[in-house]
Amino acid sequence: MPPRGQPTARQARLGAELRKLREASGMSSAEAAASLGWERPQVSHIESGRYGVSGERVRHLAAHYSASDDAYVNALAAMADDRSKGWWVEFRNILPARSLDLAELEHHAVYLRSIQPLIVPGLLQTEEYAQAIFAGAVTKRPAAEIDAAVAHRMKRREIFERPDPPDFEVLLHEAALRICYGTRDVMRRQLGFLTEVATHPAITLRVIPFAAAGMTSALQPLTYAGAVVSQLDTVQVDNAFDGVFLDAGAQLGKYRAVLDATRSATLNPTESRKVIRSIAKEL
Repeated sequence: MPPRGQPTARQARLGAELRKLREASGMSSAEAAASLGWERPQVSHIESGRYGVSGERVRHLAAHYSASDDAYVNALAAMADDRSKGWWVEFRNILPARSLDLAELEHHAVYLRSIQPLIVPGLLQTEEYAQAIFAGAVTKRPAAEIDAAVAHRMKRREIFERPDPPDFEVLLHEAALRICYGTRDVMRRQLGFLTEVATHPAITLRVIPFAAAGMTSALQPLTYAGAVVSQLDTVQVDNAFDGVFLDAGAQLGKYRAVLDATRSATLNPTESRKVIRSIAKEL
């Protein structure tokens, strides 16, 4: 089987975790390959995500590396055995790979936590609001690509229709509720939609009011995706043109602290819905 040309973020993550296990064992890739009767490129390709690997082989590697965390190894084996293709593959070669990676990350997340200072999070956007966001971007995109991006964003919300949806906590700054994207009618309907989805049992919406002090940490949009084991958590940090996935332990700890500190400055869900309704009436 030829190596993958462009591994997904999830495939690359599995390979990176196997590399961590090997390095923790003190083995070089050459030593690991020799001890397993493999060629060195085989180990390198697996660790880069360019070669697939079975759950059975993951367990074999973990045992060879003396990995002792059964829950972690089981989670890695489950990742390896999951060869299903999600709906997002329909958008391959149409949208950037990062968009597909985000949909896959959300699909597999046990829980999601998000800080959004200036925009309603993609999972809670209406179609017309999303259209206005994409159409108003500095980097102009063809109309067909914008339509695809909007369709992809609407499809992502299907995770909340599952019997076991991930818990989603949104820390949304008041500024995001007041900045007008599209027309006033678009914003009014978007705010109305927010008050509706905020009653979903898996969704918790908390507003960061303008009056909250010391909220410089909340100025960076991010989404934290919790996995079945904490070692496989991921945080996506957005910038003006893209987003990056971070998964180093120290990075994850830092962003968990940011989320906790920001949450302490938010209104409770009931008060948050009142604020959203009040702002909608002003439009």
